[in-house]
Amino acid sequence: MRISNNIMYSDFIRNLGTNSSKVQKTMNQLSSFKEISKSSDDPLQASKIMGLNVALDQNKMYSKTISDAESWTQVQDSALNDASTTMARIRTLVQSSSTATSGTDEVKANKDEIQQSISELVDTLNTNFDGRYIFGGSNTNTPPFDVKKNADGDITGIDYKGTDQNLSREISEGVSVDLLSNGKNLLSVHNSSTGTDDDLGTYFNDLIGALNSDDKTQLSGELLSRFDNLSDNLTAVRSQVGALENRLSAAESRNETDNLNLKQDLSNKQDVDVASKYMEYQNQMTAYQATIAMGTKIMQTTVLDYLK
Repeated sequence: MRISNNIMYSDFIRNLGTNSSKVQKTMNQLSSFKEISKSSDDPLQASKIMGLNVALDQNKMYSKTISDAESWTQVQDSALNDASTTMARIRTLVQSSSTATSGTDEVKANKDEIQQSISELVDTLNTNFDGRYIFGGSNTNTPPFDVKKNADGDITGIDYKGTDQNLSREISEGVSVDLLSNGKNLLSVHNSSTGTDDDLGTYFNDLIGALNSDDKTQLSGELLSRFDNLSDNLTAVRSQVGALENRLSAAESRNETDNLNLKQDLSNKQDVDVASKYMEYQNQMTAYQATIAMGTKIMQTTVLDYLK
């Protein structure tokens, strides 16, 4: 079968175009260090790369949420530690006032210090983090606790102005935790021995009343027992905050691991192996140059080459 010049020219042009496209694609990959520059290069691989980029963005968002929640719980733990210290001082003053040797002046002095300590306790529970009150429930914009006083300036209780809801935070896909921001849990406690509920506001009202009347029987008995129950409740809440902080720390470690794995997977699918790609480029350039060299011989053919 006779091969015409048109067939040779067409084959040459087609092969030259194919080799030129390969060289150009490889040069783009080497210059950008990316296997794919547009989705048409490899639609399936491009889809996987886009999915990994979305997953990395989500993981970054979860990382910020976890970091914020960790800081929140750390501030809560610090505030509850200060609150426990204040409660311990109040207990010492109640014990001191309940002894038979304590005189009227000493009881009055203890009462004044107790009231100052109660105000200090409320200030501590009104701690805010980054402009948000940590024990106000879902109401984080206003101080949740307020001291109530009578006309004589004596403390009669504590008002809670927050909500009874905790703040939910999503720390990974489908996984959420509740920040223990419901301040009502700090005030109220169920007394298992009496089967009744008690709260700090009512307790402080009763305590100041007993100090005013110098009721040592009540101070050394019921009030001391109730105080221990309320103080233990603060300790229990602090333990829950500590457990949540540990969980968030573990979540942060998992998030960092997931981030590394996602970046590695993305690199495997997207980044160019420079050494391997350069060898590929050299081979393609050799084929391209050979095609051009062969083309010059084909293009030089004239009718004189067929004359004998």
